[in-house]
Amino acid sequence: MTTEDRTPGPEPRTSLGQPPRNRRELLRKLVWVGVWLVFMSSPVHDLAAGRHTPSGTAAGWLGLAVFAGVYLLLVFRNMGRPMRRSLVVGLIVVLCVLAVVLCLTLGAAWLGLFCYVSVACGAALPLRAAYWAVPATGAVMLLVGLPTDEAEARNLVLVVVLIGFAMTGVVQLVRTTVELREARATVAHLAANEERLRLARDLHDLLGHSLSLITLKSELAGRMLPGHPDKAAQQVADIEQVSRQALVDVREAVTGYRRPRLSAELAGAQVALTAAGVSAELPAEPDLAGAGEDGEAVLAWALREAVTNVVRHSGARRCVVQLLHRQTLDGPMLELSVEDDGSGGSGTIAGNGLTGLTERLEKAGGMLEAGRAGRGFRLVARVPLTP
Repeated sequence: MTTEDRTPGPEPRTSLGQPPRNRRELLRKLVWVGVWLVFMSSPVHDLAAGRHTPSGTAAGWLGLAVFAGVYLLLVFRNMGRPMRRSLVVGLIVVLCVLAVVLCLTLGAAWLGLFCYVSVACGAALPLRAAYWAVPATGAVMLLVGLPTDEAEARNLVLVVVLIGFAMTGVVQLVRTTVELREARATVAHLAANEERLRLARDLHDLLGHSLSLITLKSELAGRMLPGHPDKAAQQVADIEQVSRQALVDVREAVTGYRRPRLSAELAGAQVALTAAGVSAELPAEPDLAGAGEDGEAVLAWALREAVTNVVRHSGARRCVVQLLHRQTLDGPMLELSVEDDGSGGSGTIAGNGLTGLTERLEKAGGMLEAGRAGRGFRLVARVPLTP
């Protein structure tokens, strides 16, 4: 997630103010709410002591019940349909007015109600609004409490402010935890997508090459069968060998352990091009010094894709494969070049094979070039060399 300006989305779901999803969350929420109810012990003791008139006591109990109900409504504000922000602000104002009226009419013992107002501001308001509302609650408590009990008001103001800011910290901590969990889920999802993409590339490269060779040899066997049954039998045997090897390659690709070797791909390219009637010029022994396993593997994939395209699409009569060490502006490179004299595509529109090959090379720090070259088509793949 970046910190640049962007359109704000919905706030992440936190456990504060949300319905419990299981019995454990319900117990945790009840304990959390019960801890804060300790500040109501002083008003309850004041009413139970009988220091007020019967009408004053009844009004006190009623006001305390309404205050507790509004507070609990804010705590569980998102049960069912979440409250609108304007309604939340209105309920906080009601809490503040009730606290002021009860303190002015019933005495300093009710100053603890401002702790609930501060907690409600910290939990229900946006962070910037809470930074202003919590100190304002402490200031209102001082204005109300100083005329009645100055010492109690001064002792309680720090508690009111700190408890409100502590609640904003708790809300931010829960929100950050939820965002972290969502980020982890996103990373896991992206990793799964990347693995699917890798598997799709591998299967395309493996099956495209093998099935093209099987199709080609099947056509040759069909043409040879009437006049040259022995040669047709040899082609059928080659088809069986290629199909078995393709099955092994697919299994290895699925398990993720396959690393194609360039020497093996060169030998396979020689067989495929010869079977297609294409005159092939390939390096006898590739010099892979400094390419590393990843570089060799991606060049092997490039050779397989290029030869498959020559056999299937180009109609070429000649194909030249070169493997060269070059010094470029980006440093030393190992370059694989596959050029034919056919009439293959223009290279301006990349198919699935070239797209996947480009992604492979970019991951290895290399690059791909493909396009028309003279009368034919040329594919160049480069990977960086390490000392």
